[in-house]
Amino acid sequence: MGHYFPEQAVKMEILGKGFISIVKIFINPIIFLTITLGIIGMGDLKKVGKVGAKALIYFEIVTTLALIVGILVANVIQPGDGVVTSNLQKGDASVYANKVQDFSWLQFFLDNITLQVLLFSLVLGTVLSKYSGKEKVTEWLNFASKYVFRALHLVMIFAPIGAFGGMAYTIGKYGIDTLLPLAKLMGTVYATMAIFIFGVLGLVLRTYKISLWSYLKYIREELLIVLGTSSSEAGLPSLMVKLERMGCSKPVVGLVVPAGYSFNLDGTTIYLSMATIFLAQVFNVHLTFGQILSLIGILMVTSKGAAGVTGSGFVVLASTLTAIKVIPVEGLALLLGVDRFMSEARAITNFIGNGVATIWLANNEKEFDRSKMEYAFANVHQTENVITDNLTDTTQRADSV
Repeated sequence: MGHYFPEQAVKMEILGKGFISIVKIFINPIIFLTITLGIIGMGDLKKVGKVGAKALIYFEIVTTLALIVGILVANVIQPGDGVVTSNLQKGDASVYANKVQDFSWLQFFLDNITLQVLLFSLVLGTVLSKYSGKEKVTEWLNFASKYVFRALHLVMIFAPIGAFGGMAYTIGKYGIDTLLPLAKLMGTVYATMAIFIFGVLGLVLRTYKISLWSYLKYIREELLIVLGTSSSEAGLPSLMVKLERMGCSKPVVGLVVPAGYSFNLDGTTIYLSMATIFLAQVFNVHLTFGQILSLIGILMVTSKGAAGVTGSGFVVLASTLTAIKVIPVEGLALLLGVDRFMSEARAITNFIGNGVATIWLANNEKEFDRSKMEYAFANVHQTENVITDNLTDTTQRADSV
């Protein structure tokens, strides 16, 4: 539809945006219920702090590796070499450049409702774990959880329609032709994401003898939803359910996945590093080894704020170019035309990266049930019933309470 009927396809944007908006309604309640019930069930508050600290260290190490991979591949392939800027469709980047001065870590926290819910849930779960009458509160929370998952199951039935709307809009509005001038950059970005996923993330899972390919097959429906909607948030609630079902404990899932959506943006980090190197090559700016090290250091900090800013990728990229002071910020205009296509690669890589982080940390903390994983992988064709299965488990827990 996007290719043959572009005018009608652009109108399908409402389907993609509408589906994402509805799914976002469920994200914070699920995070709240999962974390609060998980901490109450865990009991050992020292372990909660230990998991949180390990998660942040893991995020920093893996995103730094993502930065290095992006810079290395961009320097080897050199996607910006020989690009003629007059042939590119340009957009107005001034709106993103103007937002650079407005960024602050306090505002990042205030704008990021997911982090606020995460913090509130941690505090409430900690208080309730020490409260003598927590059984009654737990009963109500389990009751609420049952109906939240039931409603989510109904919404996810319409996921294919949301994915259709998002993809039809992208192709209809931007068209395949816009990719040709920057085909080398597109190919390099997608190839780098693949190298990172099957190289770095594959090795991370291999440390606990878990097959990355089996995991990807297990979450294939969610990957298609993320690809179609170009939003990793569209698959977040279902990802949390599936990670629990494959053996990760509820507290680890509740802590790692929400935090990862703010601090473990592997795909975004790769894109930021590659886009910076690409623009340097386009404008014939030779970056010294010291400047590349400075670039890594700057992006290690600025990339962590990407989740809390509107137009996040471009705002962070603009702030990075401003800090380096050798690459024209106006170069962002060259990337606007193909950003939507590259955002799909970013979203999928972010999505896979957060799942892998949760599995690794659950294993590291001995909060992982391999028998559940083996059953889930062996019965991957039944994954469409995963949310219903989780709902049944939640209902049984509520009944037992």
